[in-house]
Amino acid sequence: KKNNFTPSGVRGFVATSMEALLAVIGDTTHWTPNVYRKYQYTNDKRKYVCGFEEGNLQQINTFVIDIDTKKYSVNDIVLTCMDDSIGVPTMIIESTRGYQVYFVLEQPIFISNKNKFRSLAVAKRISNNLKRSLRNVEADLFCNDFGFFRVPKKDNIVFYQKEQLYHAKMLIDWSMRVDDDLKRPLYVVPYKKGSTDISQSEWFYALLGTSKVRGAKGELGRNNIMFTLALAYYHDGKSQEDAYNLLDVYNSNLQTPLQPKEVEVIVRSAYSGKYNGPKAEYVKELLELHVPNGKNISVNMGYNCWYKHKKDRSERVRSHYEEWEQDIVEYITVQKNDSEPFIQHTQKQLCEALDLPQSTLNVLIKQSKQIIRKVSGKGRGAITYWTTVELFMQHIIRLNKEKSEMFIGYARDIMNKWHDTIEYNPASIMTFNYLEKLLKPPTDSGFERVSGGG
Repeated sequence: KKNNFTPSGVRGFVATSMEALLAVIGDTTHWTPNVYRKYQYTNDKRKYVCGFEEGNLQQINTFVIDIDTKKYSVNDIVLTCMDDSIGVPTMIIESTRGYQVYFVLEQPIFISNKNKFRSLAVAKRISNNLKRSLRNVEADLFCNDFGFFRVPKKDNIVFYQKEQLYHAKMLIDWSMRVDDDLKRPLYVVPYKKGSTDISQSEWFYALLGTSKVRGAKGELGRNNIMFTLALAYYHDGKSQEDAYNLLDVYNSNLQTPLQPKEVEVIVRSAYSGKYNGPKAEYVKELLELHVPNGKNISVNMGYNCWYKHKKDRSERVRSHYEEWEQDIVEYITVQKNDSEPFIQHTQKQLCEALDLPQSTLNVLIKQSKQIIRKVSGKGRGAITYWTTVELFMQHIIRLNKEKSEMFIGYARDIMNKWHDTIEYNPASIMTFNYLEKLLKPPTDSGFERVSGGG
C-alpha cells in the first residue's frame, strides 16, 4: 500500500538469494527484479528497508514499463510493442489499474561507478526510449526506471513468452536509432581498438593476394572478400578513399572483376558505421575456400571489445525507414553472387544480420520501392529469397545480352556458310545489309531497337 512507503524506508525485507525469494514470493505484492549492492534495515524490528537507489544498482535484469490504464487490451499492447518499440515483450502483468510490461535481458547489464556510471546512463536512456515507444498505449513516462513493481503470479500474468529475451547490445543499438530520430545526444558504450593494425596481418595479405575467386551459389566469394578487406581498413582508421583505392586495385587483378559501382557500394557499406571490423569466423571460412593452406593461417582481430557505434546526425540525412531500406539494399548487393540476382535468407537471418527488428522489416517490405522478395514453397518448407530492383534488372539485361550474343554467333555462322554461294542481286544485298544491322552487338542496356530496310 502507499502508506508502506515512508521517508525512512519501504515496508519490506531483503532477499539475498533466489531460494529466499521463491520461498516467500506468494506472500508478497511488490518487488524489484533488479539487483542492488547496498541496502539496510532502518529499525531494529527489521520491517523497513532503504538503499534502493539508482546509485546502488549492481545489475539490471529487466526493463519494466508501467501502463496506468486499462483502456487498451493486452493484444493492443503487444502489437504496439511490435510496431513501435523493440519487439514482443517477455511478459505482461495486470495490475489494479493497468499493466506492467517486462522486457527481460538475456544477460544482465552490470552497473559500476567507472566512467561516471556510463552503463547506468545507457540503461536509463533505454528505459526512457521504451516508455516513449509505448506512448500510444499511454505508458507512464515518469515511472521510476528501476523501482518496485508487481510480483509476477499465476493470477496476474496475462502474457508470457519465456524465450523472448533481449540482448543488451540489441537494446543499445535500438535505443541509439531512436535517439537519432529524436535528435538527442547519444550515450554510447565506448569501443577500444586493438593495439595492432589488422590490415598488416597475414590473413589480410592472403585474401588480398587472391585473384581467381568468384563465388558460387551459397558460397562466400569475391564480394565477401572485398567487404572483409574494407572492414579491416575501417577498423584500422584508414580513410574510405584509401579503402576504395585498395579494392579498385584488387578488383582489377581479379579474373572476373566487379563493376566499379559495385565496389563503391561495398566500401560504403563497410564504412556505414554499423560495423567495427571483420568477424573472425568469416575470415577463416574465406581463407579455407580461396587460399591454399588457408586453414593454417592464424586469424587475430586484436579486439578488446565489440560494440557498434553511431555516426553523427549531420552525417546521416536519411529518415528511419529509408535508412533501413538502404542498409538492406547494400547487404543484398554485397552478399549476392553472379549466377542469380537473389540471395537466400529467412526473415530471421536477415534481421539478425542487420540487427533489424522484425516489425520494422514487415512494415518496410510493404512500402519499399527497392527491395524484392519471393517465397518458394509453403509452410515450414518455404524458402525466402531477396534481391533489389537494380540487381534484378542487371540480371535480366545480362541474360538478354548473353542470349543476343549466342544468337549473333549462330547467325554469323549461317551467313559465312551461305555468303559465297548466294548470287548477288538487289534482294541478296538488301538481305545481307539487314542481317549486318540485326547482328550488331547489343548495347549495355541490352534493349537496342533494330529497324529493317534496304
